[in-house]
Amino acid sequence: MKKKKLNILYEDKFIIIINKPHNLLTIATEKEKERTLYNYVYEYLKQKNKNNKVFIVHRLDKDTSGIVMFAKDEKTKMFLQDNWNSFKREYVAVVHGKVKNKKGIIKSYLEETKTHLTYSVKDKNGKLAITEYEKVLENKKYTMLSLNLKTGRKNQIRVGLSDMGNPIVGDKKYGIKKDPIRRMALVANKLEFIHPKTKEKIVIDIDIPNSFISLLEMF
Repeated sequence: MKKKKLNILYEDKFIIIINKPHNLLTIATEKEKERTLYNYVYEYLKQKNKNNKVFIVHRLDKDTSGIVMFAKDEKTKMFLQDNWNSFKREYVAVVHGKVKNKKGIIKSYLEETKTHLTYSVKDKNGKLAITEYEKVLENKKYTMLSLNLKTGRKNQIRVGLSDMGNPIVGDKKYGIKKDPIRRMALVANKLEFIHPKTKEKIVIDIDIPNSFISLLEMF
């Protein structure tokens, strides 16, 4: 992904919001330092003004696409992070199988191992993760869900849906190895937040990938 192809959804003096493609890290890891969304945004802002800065507010998994927000100063970053769980964050996923209930709430207690694998535990020593879901479409093999995060735990959607018996299509970490659309069917498609300076409500909404819809048109 070249700098000029950065898909900017919103930008002002304080924040910048990007539509991250799948198969791209949000921030660097030990294995990958340069090919990250953070680096692309950093280069873009530095090109505009060498004094520009960029700060991580949150992140998406490498295999998840959709809305990612960055702050341009530390004060803005702190405000957004402090209020993050009060903002409306919606995802769409396509999962294996039919989901029994039209609506529901997934509650999991999550822990991480030394290898950074997030998993659920039965006791309450883990961190509580809460995700609301609602069915959008279904066929004999797949169900499309709209998901609303109430907490911000690592991999909470992926682990919760896997525990429910409906792993996300293409999720090789927590799901079934089959990969019919050559990506994980999870997108962060909507964000509603209060602007840190103007205090107005901002709504960012993106389309669901066509490949997700194609799964529901099969069978």
